[in-house]
Amino acid sequence: KSSRMGSDKAFVQLGGEAILAKALKLARVVTEEVRIVGDAGKFSAFGRVVEDVYRSQGPLGGIHAALSGSSTELNLILAVDLPFVEANFLQYLLSRARESGAMVTLPRAAQHLQPLCAIYQRAFAAVAEESLRNGRNKIDSLFERVRPCVIEEEELMRGGFSSAIFRNLNTPDDLEKARSSRAE
Repeated sequence: KSSRMGSDKAFVQLGGEAILAKALKLARVVTEEVRIVGDAGKFSAFGRVVEDVYRSQGPLGGIHAALSGSSTELNLILAVDLPFVEANFLQYLLSRARESGAMVTLPRAAQHLQPLCAIYQRAFAAVAEESLRNGRNKIDSLFERVRPCVIEEEELMRGGFSSAIFRNLNTPDDLEKARSSRAE
């Protein structure tokens, strides 16, 4: 959800396609079982939808819903507003998650953790639920409890990945810059 975009950003067009459709295609590079967290009435035309259990509690509520509705051990969480993430990065992320065995595997780029482009073990749902029930919606603070595998920026660079792939679309200005850089 984003009121700054003037409408639901999932339907914003970039490269002639809704960014939601782009994100779904990208996620299917690493898994066939893809779900959308949100309102079934709005998103069911795009695929299987899981609705939030804890509504209006931000990204942690969405992560909780996704993991609670999952039957797989490892789960990619990918925000719809990250249209520059590359398929080869998601494959690398999944590989690192399998190697590490960590409850959460996520990158750090531009000095910020990227919890909305990460691999979570299904068990993180219980950690998220406890936090949400207690009115705490911040994701990063939970990482102290679960000791994630953090892919630092140096490792990203060695792997040939730029921190620019985590640039998100939050405002109309972000969208205009993205369109200009893609020469739409």
